[in-house]
Amino acid sequence: MRTANVLVHNVLAGEFREIEQGSVYEFEYYSGYTGAPVSLTMPVKSRLFTFAAFPPFFEGLLPEGVMLEGLVRRLKIERNDLFSQLVATGGDLVGAVTVKLAEA
Repeated sequence: MRTANVLVHNVLAGEFREIEQGSVYEFEYYSGYTGAPVSLTMPVKSRLFTFAAFPPFFEGLLPEGVMLEGLVRRLKIERNDLFSQLVATGGDLVGAVTVKLAEA
């Protein structure tokens, strides 16, 4: 299992977990978090979200085209490893959300 911290406006909001690569993912807000939601599709009041594929909101943050080609080539990331792509680009995303690999 791989885990990443998700921040909204530089405030730690929750944890994004890859339970099984390509098929099971979870996002969970931290119990004390009261800020803006990560996405309108993931309201804070629900706390835990489980996905049978890479979540559309996070997939929408990933690079495409030439930028994706450069990323996978430069960092030697597999094209289907969306979690690694998100963590690699997570510090420089458009908008309020930041994603950082959680410390082991």
